Amino acid sequence: MMQAVVLEEYGDVDVLGIKEIPIPVPSASEVRIKVAATALNRADLLQRRGLYPGPEAEFEIPGIEFSGVIESSGENANKYPHGTEVMGIVGGGGYAEYLVVDERQVIPTPSNIDLEEAAAIPEVWITAFDAIIDKGQLQPKQKCLIHAGGSGVGTASVQIAKEMGADVAVTASAAKLETCKELGADLLINYHTQDFVAEIQGWTATSGVDVILDVVGGDYLERNIACATRQGRIVQVGAMAGTKTEINLGALLQKRLTLIGTVLRSRSIEEKISLAEACASQIVPKFEAGSFKPVIDSRYPFDKIVDAHSYMESNKNIGKILIELPLS
Repeated sequence: MMQAVVLEEYGDVDVLGIKEIPIPVPSASEVRIKVAATALNRADLLQRRGLYPGPEAEFEIPGIEFSGVIESSGENANKYPHGTEVMGIVGGGGYAEYLVVDERQVIPTPSNIDLEEAAAIPEVWITAFDAIIDKGQLQPKQKCLIHAGGSGVGTASVQIAKEMGADVAVTASAAKLETCKELGADLLINYHTQDFVAEIQGWTATSGVDVILDVVGGDYLERNIACATRQGRIVQVGAMAGTKTEINLGALLQKRLTLIGTVLRSRSIEEKISLAEACASQIVPKFEAGSFKPVIDSRYPFDKIVDAHSYMESNKNIGKILIELPLS
């Protein structure tokens, strides 16, 4: 038996009960991971409230990323030996002592990153890479705007954009802007006191930015359109402020903008495998070279999962919130 957070109802943090359930058995192509840590994501908060259900399973266990050790393998899973330290993304199941996942979705952890800290990498770095590089097609010397720059995705996106030679503007609260500056952001915008449209117009001499990464949604979309240059790309990876808004289609058409929506959870297993391979080949080496680093706000033991959710809902974290599980 193992301990896991099983959602038997939806609601506030008090629904996060830890239960004893059977340890999962890997199928032929899967490996079983002894989980060292998982990390919180906004999707977890939505799932807890019944707004973002996980994949159909006997037990609804939140958690979409993990780090841990391969403990056993299915009969056809032989890519990695037992004992290999790995990380990855899953549709659900991260809030548990064990999980199973297709062996092609796991990524060996960077050699210079602690196993628990590696749980801060998969979801946000794959999301940021997918949004900035694959979907946004950001190029060296171009300009980008990253909203929620102090979030997990934000801190990863700043590092990716700067490493490739782009200029970066971020929006964040005052308490998070210093971290964004330390990561290399060129323009710091306090969204509480500054109009980011006016700031971007001034920064770019009214020409606008090439790529915008937005996790906020709501009325930010129309303002993003105003910030974008001609043929710019707006990549929507979240909607914390709401999923419905009105926009000026005329501006979208006149600027010939591209608006792209993207999420990880609903993708096919083959798409997730492709992302894992891209992460292993293009992101992990940058960690090992010291170009990238996970930004970790805080760590909570597994039995303090309620406190961790409450803290994330306060929106005070800068970077990732880790949940550590006992490896013994």
